[in-house]
Amino acid sequence: MSQTKPVIGVSCGDLNGIGIELIIKTFADNRVLDHCTPVIFASNKAINFYRKSVADINFNYSSTKEFDRINPKQVNLFNCWEEEVAITPGQLSDVGGKYAVLSLQTAVAALKQQQVDGLVTAPVHKKNIQTADFNFTGHTPYLKSMFNVNDVVMMLCAGNFRVALVTEHVPVGEITKHISKEKIVSKINIINQTLQKDFGIDKPRIAVLGLNPHAGDEGLIGNEEETIIKPAIKEAKNNNILVVGPYSADAFFARRSFEKFDAVLAMYHDQGLIPFKTLATGEGVNYTAGLPAVRTSPDHGVAFDIAGKDKADTSSFVTAVFECIDIINRRREYEENRKNPLKKMTPAILANAKDEIIEE
Repeated sequence: MSQTKPVIGVSCGDLNGIGIELIIKTFADNRVLDHCTPVIFASNKAINFYRKSVADINFNYSSTKEFDRINPKQVNLFNCWEEEVAITPGQLSDVGGKYAVLSLQTAVAALKQQQVDGLVTAPVHKKNIQTADFNFTGHTPYLKSMFNVNDVVMMLCAGNFRVALVTEHVPVGEITKHISKEKIVSKINIINQTLQKDFGIDKPRIAVLGLNPHAGDEGLIGNEEETIIKPAIKEAKNNNILVVGPYSADAFFARRSFEKFDAVLAMYHDQGLIPFKTLATGEGVNYTAGLPAVRTSPDHGVAFDIAGKDKADTSSFVTAVFECIDIINRRREYEENRKNPLKKMTPAILANAKDEIIEE
């Protein structure tokens, strides 16, 4: 692995979605190579299929099957399969899901073996990836399983605006079954750690939303705030985490209270993602907090309606690539500072410390 320019693995997503088009458009800009060495997990034939449909783009790459032959000055394609595959843009098919999973599995194996420094995942469709051999609802639970960690947090990021979730892809009628004091405390702990390690925030401020309208109105509209959420916040505070809540979700976003915090913990998917996607204006990134490795993705889906039509907007995907690079670099800096705390001190602080030592 490069200790200067990160090696970024990129899974291709659903073959019939916009993933490969996004990859071609993003990495056709050679300026990206100044910041990372990309390794795309797909096949020559899949890349060339979509390269023909992207107008006025000069996309070149180096094809390989060996990580020790990666070219740091080019886009690299790691061939995951050689066979002919039926690509049908815009169609939900078993083939699209099968090869999305193959790309992801190969990329995650490389990430675990530290052959790549970080991973950016193109969108998959939750319906056609699930099989007896791949029984996961999406990237996040798969990564949690593969890295064998107790818990992870799905966090959406756009600059300093970050929204994390207690529950992810859970039916609305089952949300309360998946919310507990222990789970909320676990999510708060991961958020606090990731804000320090991955985003360089020394003393993070975290807001927690209520589950019910008006945050339960002191038990009048549901009691989860009183029996679960407030005790979780109290325990996190006792662990020296700066966490506040529970807030009424509608007023919290309407009054832009999120601007006072480094992250917001929402109880369920739409409670957090509707305001995030409304306010983040197309450049949101999905980040999996709590993993030993770095994984980001765009905050949108496969977009079958525009697949193969050269209409895909790269904003979120490009941001996901650069967020992955930035987090890798911040983690390196964080680890370096832990090994040598003096490195983090400014010359003025060092001078003052030196004077104090001399006076003593």
